Amino acid sequence: MTSATEATAVNDKAVGRLGAVDALRGFALFGILMVNITYLASAYHGTGVEDPGSGGPLEDAVRAVVATFFEAKFFLLFSFLFGYAFTLQLASADRARARFVPRFLRRLTGLFFLGVVHAVVLFPGDILTTYAVLGLILLVFHRIRPRTAVRTAVVLFGVTAAAYVLLAVAVALWSGGAGPDEVSAAADAARATEALRGDAPSVVSAHLDQLPDVVSMLVFFQAPAALAAFFLGLAAGRHQVLGDITGHGRLLRRLQAWGFTVGVGGGVVYAHASLAHPSTAYQILALGVDVITAPLLAAAYAATVLRLANGRHGRTVIAALAPAGRMTLTNYLSQSLVCALLFTGYGAGLVGRVPPTGVAAIALALFAAQVLASRWWLGRHPYGPAEWGLRAWTTLSRPDWSTRAR
Repeated sequence: MTSATEATAVNDKAVGRLGAVDALRGFALFGILMVNITYLASAYHGTGVEDPGSGGPLEDAVRAVVATFFEAKFFLLFSFLFGYAFTLQLASADRARARFVPRFLRRLTGLFFLGVVHAVVLFPGDILTTYAVLGLILLVFHRIRPRTAVRTAVVLFGVTAAAYVLLAVAVALWSGGAGPDEVSAAADAARATEALRGDAPSVVSAHLDQLPDVVSMLVFFQAPAALAAFFLGLAAGRHQVLGDITGHGRLLRRLQAWGFTVGVGGGVVYAHASLAHPSTAYQILALGVDVITAPLLAAAYAATVLRLANGRHGRTVIAALAPAGRMTLTNYLSQSLVCALLFTGYGAGLVGRVPPTGVAAIALALFAAQVLASRWWLGRHPYGPAEWGLRAWTTLSRPDWSTRAR
């Protein structure tokens, strides 16, 4: 471990921002890509029916790894960081002697608009609109005490998990052991695949057809967990936890111990249920297990990245991940754009034609390209393009476009 002085020096990179936090955000961006690209590459993903073009032991292993270690984990990291950033925005508005509520509401409307366009044109599984709506709740309760915020998060996770357990029992009793309607699901996925390979109106129509199912998933699964993570981030921000990582070494080690044991165990249950027993009571029960255990694995990831970023090789970790983390909005949107050009009729129309191993390789290559592009861009501009636009709308000003203007 570095000394506190060395850690501070590492963190003060990237134009006065916390470099370790940017590195964590960049790592979360990679995890989001690994999950989202699976939905963009196959209309069968999440339907409970195997894509006919992606069978085989190796492909099954890749799907299992993504489900265990990535799905339902990384949006929690982003949500935590959203809540943490909320406290930084409060402080920024205070320093600028600006009215915070109008400024934050403009930010939320900007996110919501971007999210709607993103969901309709590029990827129905958008998270920006959810963040914009949940941000209103965060605004209402922004004066909540940190301890109360943590308790609220625990209750949200617990109630959501209990609801899934009850739903699983109900499904088991009512279904009488009947499995999912695989024929109907396969037919729907085949139609969606053909529509996504069509022209632009066909792609948009396919996205609109998928939106009701996506909204249901967001409302009943992602939204409660994201709100809970918001509150955890708010509590951490109030105590400025990420500003003094070296002072929380014991906590970070505990998070790693619990996350890489209980968290991974829950991920295995979730993956087994999702891949081997989809659309069953067991899968619903596994969702309840994941609601409780996924935050632990996400916390272990965060603890690991933060410890590495503040350790002996901290400068290397920050240099590798922080540039992408400083441009998360731009990179998040560009990930969907590139994938849409690859997999839909906007471009190559490869949906359903690339196996999971190829999809994972594309994700790795795309993120590596984004890291390099982000580093190049930030050498010339203080903000990413989307970040610049959102900041301009939020503050009703014209931020510096070039670093030379500073």
